[in-house]
Amino acid sequence: MFTGIIEALGKIESVRASGQDLSLSISTGGLDLGDVRLGDSIAVNGVCLTVVTLSNNGFEADVSAESLKNTRVSEFKAGTLVNLEKALTLATRLGGHLVSGHVDGVGSVTKRYKEGRSIRFEIECPATIERYIANKGSITIDGVSLTVTGLFDGGFTLNVVPHTIAQTTIQSYQVGQSVHIEVDLMARYAERLLNVGSTADRTNEKTIDQAFLAENGFLR
Repeated sequence: MFTGIIEALGKIESVRASGQDLSLSISTGGLDLGDVRLGDSIAVNGVCLTVVTLSNNGFEADVSAESLKNTRVSEFKAGTLVNLEKALTLATRLGGHLVSGHVDGVGSVTKRYKEGRSIRFEIECPATIERYIANKGSITIDGVSLTVTGLFDGGFTLNVVPHTIAQTTIQSYQVGQSVHIEVDLMARYAERLLNVGSTADRTNEKTIDQAFLAENGFLR
């Protein structure tokens, strides 16, 4: 689990094909790796990856075919800047919101313009995840915890403050940029709870009618 508060900007040093998977070598810039161990999780542009090799200033991680299919990691190349966040601990400040590091879909920047000292973005998203996005709700873009400031048919808007712009890859976003989107965990769980008892979940459920009542001794 993560918080969506980016700790450092890293850089992809190399990308190597390994069968259907990829192996990434990432330099971590100012990220403190002192408490990181092999097998730990680090979010790279919002994608939870496992550390398989560790050095003083970076790590390597493997990316499965499933992750490649659902993200834009296949677009990474040497020199690509990435947002980095170590997995949270029980002592971590939860300054953003709970983030799983499992990307729900890939969106696209359709507009970017200044609004005061901030920058407003319009992001198109897949229809499959649009229903999970709520005005003033939390959303994760490339691993960054942000607040949705508006909705439109097919997407949503964000207002990003100067500090976040400066500390993340959002500084480089232009129209046409593709981004990882993770919706709020609460929205997914709420949908599941609301669907419990739906037709799909009632296939083995008996209807309570007079025959049922008689069969079970409630009618004589």
